[in-house]
Amino acid sequence: MTEPAVRTAPTFELTPAERTEIRDLLDAAFEGDFADEDWEHTLGGVHALIRDTDGLLIAHGSVVQRRVLHTDRSYRAGYVEGVAVRADRRREGLGHRIMAALEHVIDAAHDFGALSASDAGAALYAARGWRIWPGRLTALGPDGPLPLPEEEGSTYVRPAAGHPLPAPAHPLAFDWRNGDLL
Repeated sequence: MTEPAVRTAPTFELTPAERTEIRDLLDAAFEGDFADEDWEHTLGGVHALIRDTDGLLIAHGSVVQRRVLHTDRSYRAGYVEGVAVRADRRREGLGHRIMAALEHVIDAAHDFGALSASDAGAALYAARGWRIWPGRLTALGPDGPLPLPEEEGSTYVRPAAGHPLPAPAHPLAFDWRNGDLL
């Protein structure tokens, strides 16, 4: 049996119907714990989608650009969002295939990759070579830097091809956004 193809597309190429399908998949996969801000974070980058032989969306992920300050440099980080596989299709390698497509985007367009992992998703990312950021994390808020100690231990990073990761002796300072900061 042929594996379903992975399609990548920037947000602007997705039809309104495809956006609705993606949001429905994410709402179901996150069991109602996927807020409008989470949806907003998923948009604006490159999406990876897998459909079954009937054309039904069964897996999705996206990578969006985030600016991350570290010491005296601003990095272009590929931030992974909205990774989900339909419940009845999990454990078939679809998550790995989605991540491979997103990692390709990160390797081609970013300095490093980052993501915030749920307990359920952490094993997938670790198996693919993503590592927990061992240093401090902050966000550049409207009133200045905001420490994010609750995100430490669940934020994973991965170097892009040919790029080293920033040194963990200094915090990663992510750009501000509404909703969950990481």
